[in-house]
Amino acid sequence: MIKLSVVIITFNEEKNIKQCLQAAECVADELIVLDSFSTDKTQQICESFNVKFYQQAFTGYIDQKNKALTYASYQHILSIDADEVLSCELLKSIRQIKENWQADGYYFNRLTNYCGSWIRHCDWYPDRKLRMWDIKKGKWDGLLIHEKVLLEQNAKTEVLQGDLLHYSYYSIDQHLDQIRKFTSIMAQENYQRRKNPGIGTMIIKPGWKFIRSYIIFGGFRDGFYGFVICVLSAYATFIKYIKTRELFINENLNR
Repeated sequence: MIKLSVVIITFNEEKNIKQCLQAAECVADELIVLDSFSTDKTQQICESFNVKFYQQAFTGYIDQKNKALTYASYQHILSIDADEVLSCELLKSIRQIKENWQADGYYFNRLTNYCGSWIRHCDWYPDRKLRMWDIKKGKWDGLLIHEKVLLEQNAKTEVLQGDLLHYSYYSIDQHLDQIRKFTSIMAQENYQRRKNPGIGTMIIKPGWKFIRSYIIFGGFRDGFYGFVICVLSAYATFIKYIKTRELFINENLNR
């Protein structure tokens, strides 16, 4: 049987971290939390578990998650976010894999809870994420907030049965706050990649985003909150592009 290091980064996660750790400890041979100097009860809650607790200032999602990996004692890693919980079926699958590890990495299907409702459409499910892997075969990579585990070429992967339960937003206001934050980061990504959107992009992409999420991917089946998610996803797409365009306009003005 392999030994598994469960690695989590946190910042002000007192609402979520307890249920995250309660599930994770069922399969963890060690629990590691790298905290960004939380000002709530995150540290107290973590220290009520058998957790190796570390702190450092936030350096970006990718850097922070890779730094957390350096504290792992074991070769096999399970990396989850503080607002994610391993379901019973997924825990069972992980136990089986620990007995017979075959692949280089394992994907989980992520099921999101939005304002108390489970969202099974809107292009939000299965939202497959690679979260368990051999640390010798890969690490976190990507741009700013678009982090993902990048495995070496020709790595073998499998998908596990069971859902990774994601407790995303507890209110629409919280979602709007996150949109304001993340669209600024995504605009910076586009700017760094020199992707300056035209007027057509700013008009067409948000509308297509809504049609794709609400109609093609069945967001209408998720009721009121499915509609809200699809509208706000379209809105976020629009805001991302106009913030990107503004960065390029300011660049030209400052020349």
